[in-house]
Amino acid sequence: MKNEKAFVKVSPRDSRYLELDNGKPYVPIGLNLVGSPEPQDYENVLDTMAQNRLNYCRVWLNRGSFLVEREKSGVFDEAAAANLENFLALAGERGIRVKICLEYFRAVTAQKKEWSDNTIHHQANGGFFTDMLDFLQSEKGIGQFKEKLEWYRKRIGSNPAVYAWELWNEMNCVGPIALWAPWTRRMLAELHRLFPKNMAVQSLGSFDRQEFRCMYGVLVTLADNDVAQVHRYLDLGAQWDVCHGPMDILATEAVRELQALGPEKPIILAESGAVEPCHSGPFKLYLKDKEGVLLHDLIWAPFMAGAAGPGQSWHWDKYVQPNKLWWHFARFAEAIEGIDPPAEKFEPLMVEHPRLRIYVLRGKKTVLAWCRDKENNWRSELQEGKEPERLAGLGVDLSSCLPGLSVKNMRAYDPWCGDWQALKPDAANIILPPFSRSLALRMEAE
Repeated sequence: MKNEKAFVKVSPRDSRYLELDNGKPYVPIGLNLVGSPEPQDYENVLDTMAQNRLNYCRVWLNRGSFLVEREKSGVFDEAAAANLENFLALAGERGIRVKICLEYFRAVTAQKKEWSDNTIHHQANGGFFTDMLDFLQSEKGIGQFKEKLEWYRKRIGSNPAVYAWELWNEMNCVGPIALWAPWTRRMLAELHRLFPKNMAVQSLGSFDRQEFRCMYGVLVTLADNDVAQVHRYLDLGAQWDVCHGPMDILATEAVRELQALGPEKPIILAESGAVEPCHSGPFKLYLKDKEGVLLHDLIWAPFMAGAAGPGQSWHWDKYVQPNKLWWHFARFAEAIEGIDPPAEKFEPLMVEHPRLRIYVLRGKKTVLAWCRDKENNWRSELQEGKEPERLAGLGVDLSSCLPGLSVKNMRAYDPWCGDWQALKPDAANIILPPFSRSLALRMEAE
């Protein structure tokens, strides 16, 4: 593949977006591949992803087939390294970049507990540590983690198939800022030293309450944290009401929360989906979402709000794969094909409409609009069983989004059937073709 040897980086042309180091634009389209497939299934899953135009996924290390510390803390397994090398090679051949998350556990304990299954680190089991504070702040703990990074450097190196190295999944779950922030600063710098051609990132938990604003404010402004990542879920147990409502609104507002913090770097909704209250399990209504209403909204909304890419779904094996929803990624890729976001320097806007939420990206030469039916959402369709209404004859005025620009051609794209339709290039009087749920518009201006 033409770009397989190019590395992903923050674009020097517009720091809100990503590109490859050969100058080609890169919009990460994909999901969290956590519970990763077994080695014998790598090729099948990656083929499915490539066929549906995914160019990104995230995996967790130190679990499943990538488990490197199997029997003793600080002793690393060569077979797990070989699995990772193989996975990266297969992904790279298919043009898929992989974000590698190094750790995920939330406590150092003697007995296995939920989110604390790496008991080999505890002194009671032959490890060296008494608790998480000891693991993260003692010289022994810091040294051992650095040794693991060096071990990965020797085997993986600066690999172009790596989208970024991620230190820890939702690290605020291990303790207060005073525990994780200094460690994060130190280890981000270490990642940049060891993997100078790869990006380095960190993540925090679902942004669903007031006190998380301070934590996210610390994380996204760290100089060595290359991408401002945010996690947010549809969660009826969350403190904020926005996390109970339509998926496109909660996803958009997650991006806007980070934009308000002022990082001059790419923003990505790096984990999203739907859960039972307080993350007690996958959303039960996933079983009814055969058309992928939730997935569609979490893909489209963040990018249209100014993020560097679409939202990245959780529950690939509980939702996307069982419901055969991979095609949603291909439809999004089709809609933005050929667009260079850093060159466009997109400005996100909203346009008022009585029936639609209209999200707009105004660029130098391209204007994108995503029209979402206000009366259709996960509650109406999955909970109440209402069929999406077929909307016909709706008029839209987008002239306010094109000051000084003249539209030379305009097309409508229906992401639910994959059809394009040419429209009269009159931004002040756009008559939308019939559609259900949502419709995209793409305008070329001069």
